[in-house]
Amino acid sequence: MSLVFYSLHSMSPAMELLSHLSLLSFFLVSLLLMTPSYAGDEEHRRSYIIHMNKSAIPDPFAAHHSWYEWILSSLPESDGESPTHLYTYNHVMNGFSAVLSSSQLAQLERMPGHIATYPETYGQLHTTRTPHFLGLNRHVGLWPTAHFGDDMIIGIVDTGIWPESESFSDDGMPPVPARWKGACETGTEFNSSNCNRKLIGARSFSKGLKESGLNISTTGDYDSPRDFFGHGTHTSSTAAGSPARNADYFGYAPGTAIGIAPMARVAMYKVLFATDSLVSASTDVLAGMDQAIADGVDLMSLSLGFPEDHFYANPIALGAFAALEKGIFVSCSAGNSGPHAYTIHNGAPWITTVGAGTIDRDYAASVTLGNGSIAPFQGRSIFPESLYTSGSPLYYGHGNTSKETCDSYALDPKDVAGKFVFCSFGDVNSQMDEVSRSGAVGGIFATDSAQFLNPSDFYMPFVAVSLQDGEKVKEYIVTSSPASPATVDITFQLTVLGSKPAPQVADFSSRGPYQISPWILKPDILAPGVNILAAWAPNRGWQPIGNDYLVTDFALVSGTSMSSPHLVGIAALVRAVHPDWSPAAIRSALMTTAYLIDNTHGPILDMITGTSATPLDFGGGHVNPTKAMDPGLVYDIGVQDYLDFLCGLNYTSDQMMVITRKSNYTCTNPSLDLNYPSFMVILNNTNSTTTRFTRVLTNVEEGPAVYRAVVYAPTGMSVVVKPETLKFEGENSRQGFEMRVEIDMAKTDMVRIESDYIGNYGYLSWHEVGGKHVVRSPIVSAYGP
Repeated sequence: MSLVFYSLHSMSPAMELLSHLSLLSFFLVSLLLMTPSYAGDEEHRRSYIIHMNKSAIPDPFAAHHSWYEWILSSLPESDGESPTHLYTYNHVMNGFSAVLSSSQLAQLERMPGHIATYPETYGQLHTTRTPHFLGLNRHVGLWPTAHFGDDMIIGIVDTGIWPESESFSDDGMPPVPARWKGACETGTEFNSSNCNRKLIGARSFSKGLKESGLNISTTGDYDSPRDFFGHGTHTSSTAAGSPARNADYFGYAPGTAIGIAPMARVAMYKVLFATDSLVSASTDVLAGMDQAIADGVDLMSLSLGFPEDHFYANPIALGAFAALEKGIFVSCSAGNSGPHAYTIHNGAPWITTVGAGTIDRDYAASVTLGNGSIAPFQGRSIFPESLYTSGSPLYYGHGNTSKETCDSYALDPKDVAGKFVFCSFGDVNSQMDEVSRSGAVGGIFATDSAQFLNPSDFYMPFVAVSLQDGEKVKEYIVTSSPASPATVDITFQLTVLGSKPAPQVADFSSRGPYQISPWILKPDILAPGVNILAAWAPNRGWQPIGNDYLVTDFALVSGTSMSSPHLVGIAALVRAVHPDWSPAAIRSALMTTAYLIDNTHGPILDMITGTSATPLDFGGGHVNPTKAMDPGLVYDIGVQDYLDFLCGLNYTSDQMMVITRKSNYTCTNPSLDLNYPSFMVILNNTNSTTTRFTRVLTNVEEGPAVYRAVVYAPTGMSVVVKPETLKFEGENSRQGFEMRVEIDMAKTDMVRIESDYIGNYGYLSWHEVGGKHVVRSPIVSAYGP
């Protein structure tokens, strides 16, 4: 190793001597830390990102770049190769990147000033992550088979759209289908030129809202299809957004944002406006749905809901029934009233009702304690700034007061000024408020509820760590001394892929049974709905930071509002492959091919309880797009079947006419036993309940097929299927079966949703003999509301 001394002409002789001694001391320490490499060491070279403590730079170095270069030059060759410097970072972090062998890395990590090293990661084009999580691949499977949804038209009934977003670029899009009858309206800051081959229609409906006395103009909302809030931009880009490269949310979830059906067309029907709150009038919603049907959409998604009422009084149920008659697939959000039972919205049986699940992506900050006694660990954070804090003082007010450190008004601003506050286990949201009030720099919170924190919660440099890591932080602080005070280094803006377990049923996702018609299992299915990255309206502040708000072109948003457009995008792909399938056949394909196992190979969990979720949480399971393309059999439902179901509800002729818009409807077989791809047993107050179901399956594969019934039934549930074997002559051939389900209440184990004891559940699966198809349906027993 060669020692290079710098000429320090501007220093006094005394200072020059001290500087040379300081530099020599640094060299000697470095030499003592260096150890020879042994022949048995693995000397594989790879790239690393090295975080350094910039305040530790020795005096002789004029800039950190020269310091980093000297560090690399001081490392010995390994197998004849010296370290290779890649980049010095001046703004995004303090440190540099280099190619090192394992022995060179080990020596560098023992040098003064080193904080952390992370190996190079290799990225591919990322989407909003959900297409990848859903198994969509641009080369094989549903995406290429469906031509990415080409020729499908998706109507989104929502808050409007921001047409300038890259997600609505029409690059590479073919001409608009000739069958399209829609239009692009002119209004406030919106005209026909805002539409293109991707966004082929945009309309606005506000007459009902205005007539109610609610004023749009005072809030700043646009009396046009332009999106003021961002919600409609997010849902429409989720369903069918074009590829938007270099998308991210303040450095999190970077990559290419792309819709589920990226070649499908979007038509926006704005029905929600900002008044005192975000609100829509039922008259406007019905008008929007009516226009969508007239314009010729193939599918429709609504991420909104009204107070649940009978179908004849529910505007979405009415509009969706009319859409059904035109063969339009309608997907709706299940509602965000979970985790309690009986909270489903949009549960009409002709609507596909979608619950929300998590995906395998999370967001984090890396925490390194100042004494270096333990390895760096990660905590959840979505703080929206590229911040790397080094050597920040840590504060923990143990023993100073009768209050816990972060109780309300427990922190003294004088004590925490310029410091990160550590908060032990407690109500993390209240603790965040207290840290903010105190004027501290930021906070580290030990909590078991980090997964429930939203991006908006991280308006300061906050990190939520596990209880186990919290104990390490606490021990470090309480054992520190004035001579060696507690400090912390934190790196924000980390995106974690492949997080486990996923999916989980989101805490807010509404649960069944459905109060209006509990004989139909709702929700139907689970789709991604937690921290979904998609386009946003950049017209106003969205992400809080301190006392201000940041604007963004892409936002991370959670809700069943996000799961419905995922599902409608998948339905568009399935319909593109099977244009002759009815909406019910598409829903059946989605439900009966859904999966029940998460990425740990265990059952899908309830996010709240951490225990196995049930069909009352996720319906048929989590949607599996590729398998839905090829389900084998479907439970189809025609318009007359729905009429018979409505007749079974004993609606009056006037009520029926409201729904059907006809006075000459016919009830051929009034029954609540709809040909649905799931089974609900409504329990009574007796010791046992017996329910008989009649179903018809349709073969959607070419050629003959034979299927055999396989039943899973828990203790207390007896299931008999007749016949046990179904033989199909060819494509579109149909076979019926009957199933009797008996529940013995004295033996059954009850399923619990929060404080509600519901019942239990099993499954009926039809397995193709000598083939690959399995058609699975849940069997659920539950008490009525």
